Amino acid sequence: LKCIASLNGDPAVHGFIVQLPLDSDKPINTEKITNAVAPEKDVDGLSSINAGKLSRGDLGDCFIPCTPKGCMELIRQTGIQVAGKRAVVVGRSKIVGAPMHDLLLWNHATVTTCHSKTSTLAEEVGKADILVVAAGKAEMVKGEWIKPGAIVIDCGINHVPDSTKASGKRVVGDVAYNTAKEKASYITPVPGGVGPMTVAMLMQSTVESAQRFLEKFQPGKWNIQYNKLTLKTPVPSDIEISQSCMPKPIDQVGKEVGLLPDEVELYGQTKAKVHLSALKRLKNQPDGKYIVVTGITPTPLGEGKSTTTVGLVQALGAHLHQNAFACVRQPSQGPTFGIKGGAAGGGYCQVVPMEEFNLHLTGDIHAITAANNLVAAAVDARIFHELTQTDQALYNRLVPSVNGVRKFSDIQIRRLQKLGINKTDPTSLTMQEVNLFVRLDIDPGTITWQRVLDTNDRFLRKITIGQSPTEKGFSRTAQFDITVSSEIMAVLALSDGLDDMKKRLGRMVVASSKRGEPVTADDLGVTGALAVLMKDAIKPNLMQTLEGTPVFVHAGPFANIAHGNSSVLADKIALKLVGKEGFVVTEAGFGADIGMEKFFNIKCRYSGLRPHVVVLVATVRALKMHGGGPAVTAGVPLPKEYTEENLQLLAKGCSNLNKQIQNARMFGVPVVVAVNAFKTDTKAELALVVQLAKEAGAFDAVECTHWAEGGKGAVALAQAVQRASQAPSNFRFLYNVELPVIEKIRLIAQQIYGASDIELLPEAQEKVALYTEQGFGNLPICMAKTHLSLSHDPEQKGAPTGFILPIRDIRASVGAGFLYPLVGTMSTMPGLPTRPCFYDIDLDPVSGEVHGLF
Repeated sequence: LKCIASLNGDPAVHGFIVQLPLDSDKPINTEKITNAVAPEKDVDGLSSINAGKLSRGDLGDCFIPCTPKGCMELIRQTGIQVAGKRAVVVGRSKIVGAPMHDLLLWNHATVTTCHSKTSTLAEEVGKADILVVAAGKAEMVKGEWIKPGAIVIDCGINHVPDSTKASGKRVVGDVAYNTAKEKASYITPVPGGVGPMTVAMLMQSTVESAQRFLEKFQPGKWNIQYNKLTLKTPVPSDIEISQSCMPKPIDQVGKEVGLLPDEVELYGQTKAKVHLSALKRLKNQPDGKYIVVTGITPTPLGEGKSTTTVGLVQALGAHLHQNAFACVRQPSQGPTFGIKGGAAGGGYCQVVPMEEFNLHLTGDIHAITAANNLVAAAVDARIFHELTQTDQALYNRLVPSVNGVRKFSDIQIRRLQKLGINKTDPTSLTMQEVNLFVRLDIDPGTITWQRVLDTNDRFLRKITIGQSPTEKGFSRTAQFDITVSSEIMAVLALSDGLDDMKKRLGRMVVASSKRGEPVTADDLGVTGALAVLMKDAIKPNLMQTLEGTPVFVHAGPFANIAHGNSSVLADKIALKLVGKEGFVVTEAGFGADIGMEKFFNIKCRYSGLRPHVVVLVATVRALKMHGGGPAVTAGVPLPKEYTEENLQLLAKGCSNLNKQIQNARMFGVPVVVAVNAFKTDTKAELALVVQLAKEAGAFDAVECTHWAEGGKGAVALAQAVQRASQAPSNFRFLYNVELPVIEKIRLIAQQIYGASDIELLPEAQEKVALYTEQGFGNLPICMAKTHLSLSHDPEQKGAPTGFILPIRDIRASVGAGFLYPLVGTMSTMPGLPTRPCFYDIDLDPVSGEVHGLF
């Protein structure tokens, strides 16, 4: 059944048969097997669906079993008209007799079916103008029964004794050939009659299947069903819209975009994992167009990047009929229950079901939590055991004797090689080598690895661990971060396969030894276990938009201390699936100065992918805030500056838009500005933003209404993106990784942020020296800076210049593959507000519906 499912889904296979009888020592349900074959590939015509269509007379929409089809072809070859003739079929098997009856009937013969229990068999046979015999009994039909001039088709294959043959037997049909041929006008011999024609008809059906496929198939185009939106005014809540939509079964979405059944691992009806084998299968396919959605510097008023990402894909797919795939990050549950809410988009541009998207999805974040905390536990346990045991006691426990045999594990062999000890026999190590092997000698003050939880909990920002008497006085100050800030999340997002992920996990630095050497997950011996915990999380999650376009939801690293982009693997698989003329739209976190810069300098550097277009999202009201508009307070009506026309304030705020356009163009990629319109925006305000964007160097600038209209409201944006994707793109990185760490930081600060220079505080200077000495100086830079301003000061809106950017500290995510300088204080564990979102979230115990998510 697994083999059949694979063949059903393979577009390169147009027909196949199951050879009957099935050869097995154990009983197999033949009906179940034959019905598993997709009707459109069932060239043997044995499935119940094809049999049903034949019995109903739908001859042009089914496959006819090959033997009856061959019999009809032989009858046609005689030149005799079937219509109006009396036909008799002897035999009623599902393979020959029953379908032969139906086929003759729908070719307008008058048909009688006989069988071994027919009492007047000779009489009925004598009436036949056309006689088809498939009874399975040697020479059952006698020549004298046959009507003179009848056409006789003998489908039987039987063996009778014959001493003249070397085998002692010969093959005969169900008709006594020698006497029958004297009366029949045409008769098929056995062997050499129906058998070869059956094979020929099988080939013909396979060709017909390929022809039917090609009639529907458009090269490079998906055969996809889109969902039509029923728009309402005013626009309902996000969860109301999501729950009013009837998503397609997710296995159907997988099939529509060209995934094979065994590449899609279902998690219910609306979400699935996609196996990495799909990327291997599609490796020779050309990539589609690669689009990144970013935004102006964020404000509390919101810009709508996620909504625009989804709206653009809905427009490209459901309205312009292009292959289009969205690749987005998986949100943390912390903000979902905290203050921000979910991240599935909004209005009529959402990933659905939004409650699945915003909550557990397929458990990737839980896997990261488990893996991260295993490392944290391993760090403290190792320090504890080294403090309380001698070298020999440690060695005996790390390399125990099992049934009198001591053996290093693979990961222990790697540690020995790292130490320059090329030995594999545990008994051959010297005392000095044993000491080096068992003592990681972690300096507790250098531990950078924290425990994580996917919940906003301010009281875990600083904790004391090890207070139980069993820890013998070993305690230290530690903290919890939110799970999405874990380096393992960044590793997941940047890995290009299982092997690469495993290597990155092993390289993660958790602390330094008292000798100043980096201590890695590999040194702790935990790499293999981490890979096991992450083996399913590495598979991208397949979902869909409200309009039925496909979405990969995979990975969700922080956009400040990490790079803020969805996974490399999701993008790579999607680019293969859409084909050369298709589009993959992904989103970069925060503004273009943060998420987009990291997308280019980190993600594209590691993936080798080259973007075609930047979509820069802006709103009139957010630009007004950058122009000096007043602060806003949650739950309080917006000041009139944001609800009434104010062209002067808007023009001033467009300095931020101008700078972010320049930032994108610095990488050599065309920029399309998406002006996400609100009902309070005036025509003059929208026109001003479009005009100033074009003057700043945007390829195009387009007003969008997708939040209220779905893909229809982003068609103009999609058309602009199509045009821009044909324009020359001369993509380049901002810096060479071989440059000194300080120079790479300075380039980002001056070129992207507008700073005049940088200032490294003493701790940061020490880290530059340490990481350079440890061999990490050639890693890309991932700036951890406020997202609320181009500068380090969140209060400075617009496009500030001439400031000195202070670098407080520098940390290393060696496994993920970057250094992250800290500009100011970065919170990695959000807190809950006075009134969290969870007050509004509830479950209907009768329907099972979730209420209150947004």
